[in-house]
Parts: sequence; C-alpha cells; structure tokens
Amino acid sequence: MRAPPEDRDVDELLSFGVVNLDKPPGPSAHQVVGWLRDRLGVDRAAHAGTLDPKVTGCLPVLTGVATRMAQVFDDSRKGYVAVLELHGHTEDLGVVSEFEEEIIQKPPRKSAVKRRLRTRRIHRLDVLEREQRRALLRIECESGTYVRKLCHDLGLALGTGAHMGDLRRTETVPFADTDLVTMHDLTDAMAFYEDGDDAPIRRVVSPGERALAHLPSVTIAPNAAQEVANGAPVYAPGVIDAEPADHDGGTECEQGALVACYTPNGSAVCLGRLVGDPDADSGTVVDTERVLV
Repeated sequence: MRAPPEDRDVDELLSFGVVNLDKPPGPSAHQVVGWLRDRLGVDRAAHAGTLDPKVTGCLPVLTGVATRMAQVFDDSRKGYVAVLELHGHTEDLGVVSEFEEEIIQKPPRKSAVKRRLRTRRIHRLDVLEREQRRALLRIECESGTYVRKLCHDLGLALGTGAHMGDLRRTETVPFADTDLVTMHDLTDAMAFYEDGDDAPIRRVVSPGERALAHLPSVTIAPNAAQEVANGAPVYAPGVIDAEPADHDGGTECEQGALVACYTPNGSAVCLGRLVGDPDADSGTVVDTERVLV
C-alpha cells in the first residue's frame, strides 16, 4: 500500500501526483502535458479536460498512476471568464440570465465528439463588465459545455450576433485559479530538486488524492484494500466509514455515485460505483472501476 500523502518522498509524490497547471496561450493541452511529463521525468501524464491552444487557465495534470483516474473530471463543474464580442450595439444584456438553465448544444465542426444535439447545464452566467460592444462574462457550467457555441447563441438571443473573444478557465472542480502553477514555477522547482532542495517541488506537485476531493469517500480496512488491489470489489465487512463530498460542486454519496476509496491513513485505493449500503453487514458496497495501487 502507498504511504500517507503527507509522508511520501518526491519519487512517490511524482508517481501519484497532480499539478494545477496554468496553461499558457499558444501550445495545445496535449503539448503542455507532454512537456510536463518530460520535465518531471514521469512515464505518464494526463490532463483534466482539453483546452484550445489560445485558451489559458486551470488545467489539472495527473502524473504516473494517477492518470488512471482521469475520469473523475468527466462530470466536474467548470468555470470560465470569457469576452463576448457583440456584432452590434445593444443596451440591454438582460437576456443573458435566461441561459442559466439546461441548454441544448450541438458541438462545433472542429470537435472531438460526434456532432449531435445534447444538453448541458449552465449553473451561473453573469456579466462582470461592459465596454461598448464587449462584455466580460463569468460562466459556471457542466463539463463538456462549448463556451464558443454559448457565445454564438447569446449573440442570436441579443439580436446582434456575437462571438467569443478571449477565454480563460478559472475552475475545474475541485481545482481553481487561486493556486495555479506556471510552467516557469515547475521548471524552477525541478531545478531546485536536482540541486537537492525538494521544498519547491512539493509546493507545485500535490498528492493525487487532491483530485478526488469533490467525490464521496469510503474508508476501508487495510486488509480489504489488499483484496481490492488484487481485483476484488469492496465488501461491507471491510468498510469503516462513508462520507459525502464536502467540496462545493461535489457529488452526493448515493447509489450509483462515483466514489473514492481510501485506507485509514488517507491513501487512495480505488475508484468505483456505490452499489450497496455502507452500513450493511454483508454484500458488495462498491464495484471497483479503477484500482489506484
């Protein structure tokens, strides 16, 4: 089993880590992840939701074994600030608030998914600033929402036409832009580490468990964790405790929910679906989907 998150050496940290990277404009998300993988000297790295080359901001990157849990970001709420470029003048932007609901979108032609109608939830949509034919928007939305398409539809609703200008991701739950790590930060941290100082690298790379903070948790006994590592589901006798997510935008501990299982020392063991009562005396409680040890 893995050591507690706070007691891991740097090699252990990098083998199951996450970096809350501030993606710069220019390179693609894939290129940035490749650079980070090579700079950290890990064999694998994966990002939490792609960003177009011109888009900046919050791009959590998982390293090593943590790449197995990239699915935790599939349904995580996203936050953005975007510039809405209006094609004509209008005084009233009140119609913007009407998009705070479930909307229907068709992905653009240049997308990695099939172009068919689908629904996405806009949790919050505010106009932060207005200057002539430009408006600064704050958007909180369901994962998979196309902000470029949203801006186009806002322009139609306003009667002026519009397109998206600059875009920056401010949040990928449970990560936000309050503690982003730049590529320069990471380069400097690795240079210090190679010179014998590991404090900076510990500040820029977090234990992989941080990426699971928005999920309900199930604590299991060490012997149950060993069985899970060998492919078994989580059975009721091995469950010590279960808690709902306490992060804003997290999920509830309900049947069918994706949950993270831990040993009592806080080390992640697996991801799985809650299929039984954690307080039961027998039966399967969690069907394992990804083993993390």
